[in-house]
Amino acid sequence: MSTVTARHLSPEDLQRFGAEIDALRARTTADLGERDARYIRKVFKAVRFTEFAGRALLMAGAFMPAPWLTVAWIAGIALLSISKILDNMELGHNVMHGQFDWMNDPKFDGKTFEWDIVGTSESWRKTHNFRHHTYTNVHGMDDDLGYDVLRLFPEQRWSPARLGQPLYALIFALLFQWGVAVQDLRIGRLFIGRITLKDFLKEARPTGRKMRRQLIKDYLIFPLLAGPGFWSVFWGNFIANGIRNVWTYSVIFCGHFTTDVVTYPKAVVKTETRPQWYLRQIQGSSNLRGGFVLNLMTGNLSHQIEHHLFPDVPANRYAEMAPTVRDICQRYGVHYNTGSMTKQFGQVIWRILRHTFPSRPAVLEPSLQTK
Repeated sequence: MSTVTARHLSPEDLQRFGAEIDALRARTTADLGERDARYIRKVFKAVRFTEFAGRALLMAGAFMPAPWLTVAWIAGIALLSISKILDNMELGHNVMHGQFDWMNDPKFDGKTFEWDIVGTSESWRKTHNFRHHTYTNVHGMDDDLGYDVLRLFPEQRWSPARLGQPLYALIFALLFQWGVAVQDLRIGRLFIGRITLKDFLKEARPTGRKMRRQLIKDYLIFPLLAGPGFWSVFWGNFIANGIRNVWTYSVIFCGHFTTDVVTYPKAVVKTETRPQWYLRQIQGSSNLRGGFVLNLMTGNLSHQIEHHLFPDVPANRYAEMAPTVRDICQRYGVHYNTGSMTKQFGQVIWRILRHTFPSRPAVLEPSLQTK
């Protein structure tokens, strides 16, 4: 398992495979320009408009007669949920990947952008941009393999505590932004004595400040501005955050934990070439079939394969790149994993349930780790 390759590909085939992926990237980046800048600016405006409209409806609803109060409350939650999803997925996630740094616009600077969740952008850039995208699906190096919460692959150690995994998965979905927030803190170090409480609290200060700011904004300031509608706005914000958490969780899990994804041992990164890295990204990712609305609401992570191949290319280009990537995969005999969201999420649920119980890795060809 010292290299990531497909047995049927010769070294020459693998080099040609990588060169075609490189060429696609080069063609796309050379074409970036005003339409891409216009797109992300429209997304930014959509985030702000839906947030303003959603919060306004939640507040105004408190002063409406009973039938209209309910309508305004539901509409306000829907709009605020859309705003939070767009901010999280299509705006924050993609901007912080540096996809729009070429614009030289401070609003879209990947190194300074801050998003509307309890986790800091700084910790996310470390856990996601670096660790996950560099070591995708490598056991012991990619923290996103179960997020230290779930056992999703047979290579992960089983213990009787795993029997509660379906409940853990549900809680994790509802509180997903909190899981993202604490991922880089590695709380487990406290319990095994690898860090003192004093040092841990020092490391956690930036995250604590961000959490406090988000909680005060959503559950104190905006509810207080509503006056008699305090609890209406409070619970509206709470539900909108929950909807955003569950949606984000579902999209990310569908992109990484379906039946056909492949995982790898640490040894693969020692001698891995760029074409082999491309192959690992494709074999470790899953796409979702859908149209413009699904692409927008998933931050174009409906094209998770293309995102893993080209994380710093503007995500609005993935739908255009996907047919070429799929054609390259077909010609070189590389599996291109795609399906409806219902199908892919069903496979995620099965994986969660299956690995709740003891399981062993299957024996595959030497070049691949088990599914």
